[in-house]
Amino acid sequence: MNKKTVSDIRFAGKRVIMRVDFNVPLKSGVIQDDVRMRAALPTINYVLEQKPKYLVLMSHLGDPKKDTQKAKEKAEKDGKPFDEAKFIEGKHKMKPIVEHLSQLLNRPVKLAPAAIGPETKAMVDALSNSEILMLENTRFHKQETSKDPAEREQMAKELASYGDVYVNDAFGTAHRAHASTETIAHYLPAVAGFLMEKELAYLGKAVENPAKPYVAIIGGAKISGKIDVIQNLMNKVDALLIGGGMMFTFYKAQGLEIGKSLLEQDKIELAKKILDEAKEKKVRLLLPVDCVISDKFDNAAAVKTVKVNAIPADWMGMDIGPETIKLFSDEIVKAKTVVWNGPMGVFEMSNFSKGTTAVAQALVTATKSGAITVVGGGDSASAIAQAGLDKAVSHVSTGGGASLEFLEGKVLPGVAALNDK
Repeated sequence: MNKKTVSDIRFAGKRVIMRVDFNVPLKSGVIQDDVRMRAALPTINYVLEQKPKYLVLMSHLGDPKKDTQKAKEKAEKDGKPFDEAKFIEGKHKMKPIVEHLSQLLNRPVKLAPAAIGPETKAMVDALSNSEILMLENTRFHKQETSKDPAEREQMAKELASYGDVYVNDAFGTAHRAHASTETIAHYLPAVAGFLMEKELAYLGKAVENPAKPYVAIIGGAKISGKIDVIQNLMNKVDALLIGGGMMFTFYKAQGLEIGKSLLEQDKIELAKKILDEAKEKKVRLLLPVDCVISDKFDNAAAVKTVKVNAIPADWMGMDIGPETIKLFSDEIVKAKTVVWNGPMGVFEMSNFSKGTTAVAQALVTATKSGAITVVGGGDSASAIAQAGLDKAVSHVSTGGGASLEFLEGKVLPGVAALNDK
């Protein structure tokens, strides 16, 4: 982490523009989970304590274009009417975010009608006395995510005109080269917030300088989304534990019957290659030895536990079994560094969440013994929070895609653009 942070700058009297990641789940305009908002509070409060002229906050909220298209298609399929304005209001407008942030900060937060434009500029110019203004969803402007650098620059220059200093505390979007996350950093002094700093410190340690033994647990449905992570970690870890839906493609690669379990037919050869590579590099790649199966994809389905070579043709794997839980847990509690990305089974269904919860508990035990334990965003973050253990590990990342790309060894554009120390 050789980037400047908020600790390297004085904010008194300055105009501050900060990118946060308030992309939180909304249901009919009601916030379902505010973890990402709370994670940004230390940076926001730190800046406000120094009495800046004002603080302008910006974030995206979902993907309006993509989400609306999806919802529209679903409504058409179901033969239901679709009110686009109402959908966007309940899913993508920042009003509920601003109301909740006002409560969290215990002070008023104003809301701009857009991220850029004359009305917003006038609102920004009228701010003083450390007032806070939240810009409307940055992704309502096509320039934010445009592939054309000139379009992104146009928006970034306008955003940069609101501030003397740019702070990026949005790790969750650091892997995107967008106008508000990367391009703006070329027009202002640009520093990392505390959350960004913490994410990079923990993930950086796991990637660059891990204490040994180093164990990585990779789960989730598909190998395709995790290939690069698996291949990058294979050069660093002592043991790689593989669970979740992707394990069945590995079994198919070994010629086993997997019944109706999840299979990526086109990734069987790749799974073989990964198994060979692990042998060659002398990495202990551990696959589950037993699994919990059901006769249909349903929490109320018939359930049994079998060895992985005894899955009946018309059943499907839903979770790792008790022997695998012991095998994986023993490996995790001996480790000094643990990185976990992806659940072990269909954890959203209570009958198939035991494997994922057991892995979370093993991480807690390892943490108590002094290990650095990092949970890489997305479903794993949801799972550990669901088990109520998110405070008992070293770090739970707020960025699913960003933490994955970091673990793949990729450079994150939103980080690269910040000023070096």
